[in-house]
Amino acid sequence: MKSDPLKQSQPNPDLDAIIVGSGPNGLAAAITLARAGLSVLVLEAKDSIGGGTRTQELTLPGFRHDVCSAIHPLGIASPFFRSLPLADFGLEWAQPEAAAAHPLDDGPAVLLERSIEATAAGLGEDGPAYRRLMGPLVSHWQALFDDLLGPFPLPPRHPWLDLSFGLKGLRSAQGLAESLYEGRRARALFGGMAAHSILPLDKPITAAFGLMMQLLGHAVGWPVVRGGSQELACALQAYLQSLGGKVETGHWVKSLDELPSARVVLLDVTPRQVIELAGEKLPAGYRGQTVHIGGDFEQVVAAERAVWQGKHPERPFVLLAQQSIADPSRAPQGKHTAWGYCHVPNGSTVDMTAAIENQVERFAPGFRERILARSVKPPEAMQAHNPNYIGGDINGGVQDLGQFFTRPVVRLNPYSTPVKGLFICSSSTPPGGGVHGMCGYHAAKAALKIF
Repeated sequence: MKSDPLKQSQPNPDLDAIIVGSGPNGLAAAITLARAGLSVLVLEAKDSIGGGTRTQELTLPGFRHDVCSAIHPLGIASPFFRSLPLADFGLEWAQPEAAAAHPLDDGPAVLLERSIEATAAGLGEDGPAYRRLMGPLVSHWQALFDDLLGPFPLPPRHPWLDLSFGLKGLRSAQGLAESLYEGRRARALFGGMAAHSILPLDKPITAAFGLMMQLLGHAVGWPVVRGGSQELACALQAYLQSLGGKVETGHWVKSLDELPSARVVLLDVTPRQVIELAGEKLPAGYRGQTVHIGGDFEQVVAAERAVWQGKHPERPFVLLAQQSIADPSRAPQGKHTAWGYCHVPNGSTVDMTAAIENQVERFAPGFRERILARSVKPPEAMQAHNPNYIGGDINGGVQDLGQFFTRPVVRLNPYSTPVKGLFICSSSTPPGGGVHGMCGYHAAKAALKIF
């Protein structure tokens, strides 16, 4: 007989829950359980907490760089984070003048501004269509995100709103853009938004990502965390500790058998790591299902399709942020930090630094000569930094139509596993990638049903 992994030889009768991993989802799960009055311990392998929300001096003294996640529209919009008094624990958002900009080779950049009217004014002949599309969604953004940021509620809480969004969101970004817009400016803006899906833009549901990113820009903006993304993790940790929760860093868990006794264990890790930790305690059928890691509008479409096909585009779609404009504390006076990345095939070993800088130089001549120092992290280095980023995947696995609400496997409760008391709370569960904590929140709510 195999032993129960949650009742080992190191009894700790006062411990209700263990969370492995201190990313935003792990901390959200811990806070949810602690708020319910449970004793909680978070174990983190690295010497600092945060998962994808870490900030370090990667280049020169005084320059604070976000290592992975840098812009936080989902963070400020998260229903869970909004319910917490994080401002009392040091969290402060810094908003740029415009949420995002999409440069073009000829003509001014397309701006995503907080105002729908201001954004539409820059789209020329497609302004009226943009207003008709975004106006109703922005008016009901909170209700919509309450439904979208988690397992799909049955029955739907807002059926007509969900249906209105779903009829558009289930389409491909390419199909929706080409049916709605005539001009290149609106199409380019939407393509850039939809590319956050890390999917070819002719695939179903990529339109949903574009709509959500535009909706967030109007509803809450695209802020950065003052002082660096690490400050969000620090605020979550401080609040957890105020509730009596504990966090231990430098504690690498290699097997569930190493854990002290607890009634539930929640894993803020990818499915592959769940299998490594639980081993044969998981049925073979479950183990077989969980390994799933995986310019102009036309240019964005081509670049994302190339990545999906295992190629490296010469002109990649680049996401670039200059956080120090909204948050001067990131760099010495008169200087700035820049953060950027592009999509590459999983596990790529190709250095894309030159391709990224060429794209920036294309729209901002003179950029390269102003670089004082660089810090480059290819996929292998990203995985070394955070084991959840298998092959450089920052999204917890492919999030296509088949994985939008049912990741990592098809189960009535996607956070549970066949092992009693063992749950997954990472971005490999609904609603997927992004700094919002909702995966951890929903996993913890599922775990609470045991108590």
